[in-house]
Amino acid sequence: MSEPQEVKTSAGAQICDREGNPVADSCASQGKLLDVLYGTAPGRAMLKVLTKPFVSYMAGFALDHPLSTAAIPPFVLKKHIDLKEYTESKYRSFNAFFTRTVKPSARPVDMTPETLISPCDAKLTVVPISEDTHFTIKGADYSLAAFIGCKKLAARFRGGKVLIFRLTPDDYHRYCYPDACEIGKTRTIPGVLHTVNPVSAEHDVKVYHQNTRTVTMLHTEHFGTMLQIEVGAMFVGKIVNHPHGRRVARGIEKGYFEFGGSTVVLVLEKSAAEIMPQILINSENGAETVVKYGSAIGRTADAK
Repeated sequence: MSEPQEVKTSAGAQICDREGNPVADSCASQGKLLDVLYGTAPGRAMLKVLTKPFVSYMAGFALDHPLSTAAIPPFVLKKHIDLKEYTESKYRSFNAFFTRTVKPSARPVDMTPETLISPCDAKLTVVPISEDTHFTIKGADYSLAAFIGCKKLAARFRGGKVLIFRLTPDDYHRYCYPDACEIGKTRTIPGVLHTVNPVSAEHDVKVYHQNTRTVTMLHTEHFGTMLQIEVGAMFVGKIVNHPHGRRVARGIEKGYFEFGGSTVVLVLEKSAAEIMPQILINSENGAETVVKYGSAIGRTADAK
């Protein structure tokens, strides 16, 4: 696998491409509303209701109604979505559109054995796990044990990495297994549904401790034991994981999110993978990197 060119990230950039060039934030317009919700007393009072799971379930119910299809054309236009990449052209509801399936040719999966692939379309941040099993996102300190719900399991990942794949509403909202693996235990940790937009972190909300999430242990062929975690977000009524046999191939669809922004997290053991240099540079400079489902983001530590 060829080495990506190391380029400096532009100062102040929040989202960058694979070469370190800043790209437009498709959800920048949400920032003002979220600042009101998270930064004012009336807004925080509203959040106590808006982050409850039943609100997201109600929103999901409305988006399953046939009348919700009226929202599809303006959404496609505003988010610059290329419908030619997807398998259908007509949808029975907005949720059916939102959970649409992509043509395999539009998201080719890198099948090189020593390559670590992105499980989804997202904005990726890579952060190290300290020896006391904590990690820092946007200045907020997180306990890995609190995030995954097990202190003993967290100890296994000392010195490893947390890969945070933040999906925004314009992203393809299906996700896959990042390597061939044996599926281990899965547990769901109930919680609330804060936005995963960085605005929440700016207002000291620890979404990865509070939000509903599903944790699955994967015993992979090339990257040791890792955790794949799906994190719900505001107005994401459902995390839908498919039933599978004990073993799966890399790139097989693991599940999908219904409407809203959301997050997939991979937790890697120490020295399990070398992440591509530019992705690390972007992360160190406080910027997320745009990645696509099935694309290479790293490799095994001993790959040539």
